[in-house]
Amino acid sequence: MRHDAGGSAARHAVNAWLLLLPALVLLVAFTHWPAVSTLVDSFYSTPKGSRPGVWVGLENYQVMVGDPVFWKAVRNNLWFAGATIPLSIALALVMALWVNERIAGRAFLRMAYFTPTVLPMIAVANIWLFFYTPQYGLLEQITGALGLPSHNWLGSPSTALGAVTLVAIWKEAGFFMIFYLAALQTLNPSLREAAAIEGASRWYFFRRVQWPLLMPTTLFVLVNAFINAFRMVDHLFVLTRGGPDNASILLLYHLYEVGFSFWDTAYASAITVVLVVVLAGIALFQFFVLDRKVHYK
Repeated sequence: MRHDAGGSAARHAVNAWLLLLPALVLLVAFTHWPAVSTLVDSFYSTPKGSRPGVWVGLENYQVMVGDPVFWKAVRNNLWFAGATIPLSIALALVMALWVNERIAGRAFLRMAYFTPTVLPMIAVANIWLFFYTPQYGLLEQITGALGLPSHNWLGSPSTALGAVTLVAIWKEAGFFMIFYLAALQTLNPSLREAAAIEGASRWYFFRRVQWPLLMPTTLFVLVNAFINAFRMVDHLFVLTRGGPDNASILLLYHLYEVGFSFWDTAYASAITVVLVVVLAGIALFQFFVLDRKVHYK
């Protein structure tokens, strides 16, 4: 009997590993192996033709420290993240609270808010490119009607980064709204009824009841917003290509230029390692530090 039980357990284990094998192969081939390979490549020089890369140690990281374009991209990305994260989350929460109410045209509003999310970022960038086009764009038509001077929103260093940031907020808010709306619909309706009986205002009910219960969703959205702020780069290819004079360049676009325009794959690997480490650190901080302040029940 013990032999049969042991053989049955072994067969179950083999079956389980065989079921997991396709996913494990894909995970190792497209996640773990590229990550390890990138880390190793960051300590070598870039191969040139028939000349293989040689061990250079921390030289790529030293070049990165002295690269003014890298630090410009870091500052821009911090500004971009500091604007997109709170504004997109706040806008998503406001939209979710609004479309969660019993109002006329609620289904249409939900669809309108969520539509930017399902559009490819390249399509979104082309839509906003029409808005920003000098002399002919929608913004130029509005400012011209108001008697304001013409302005090249994407061609001016003072407004290029703000312009691409606005596009990101417009696209991200609808995505985060879906999570907040789902969370609001899981709240017990009796909470609102009890608050109404006690004479609590709508603002007090949100601040004392809804917002604490939405904290798990907020943590999830916050982690995604941080990651998106450092990986969102598609619209730069259409809108500014990091210009003018690197005024709107972001880290991932700088990484692309180094790796595929200048073909310095070793330096690009070093930038990738730093970016992954920073994002992993932020995510771990959010999950293990901020998670303690989240109430799940």
